Amino acid sequence: MIDNVVIATDGSESVTRAVRVALDLARRFDASVHALYVVDRGEIESSPEELRDELQNALESQGEDALAAVREHADRGVTTAVREGRPAAEITEYAREQDADAVATGTRGRHGENRFLIGSVAERVVRSCPVPVLTVRQLENDA
Repeated sequence: MIDNVVIATDGSESVTRAVRVALDLARRFDASVHALYVVDRGEIESSPEELRDELQNALESQGEDALAAVREHADRGVTTAVREGRPAAEITEYAREQDADAVATGTRGRHGENRFLIGSVAERVVRSCPVPVLTVRQLENDA
């Protein structure tokens, strides 16, 4: 039985199909939906110091937009959260905290085709998450 579904989103186009698939899964099981966006602390720390505050604000704003997009696609209430840290670790921890039965994520993130089959964050979540992880790839004809 699936009672809680966590959707990990980064706001990229490639996650749109993952959101739709996860919401369909939640609908079929009448499960609660939790959407999470993680501000990548490493991305901020690796940027020039004079740009860090601006980048932090931009990523937080992008996170709110990404979560709003999940809510727009949903036919039910969605609990949302923005976290800061290492994305895979934060997604795994959030899934534990929410007592998730499944986590859904796209296979490619904002950084695109930097991995052969699956994005590095998705791969780390698959390896570390204590519950099943549904990785959904974007199809070529998805817009």
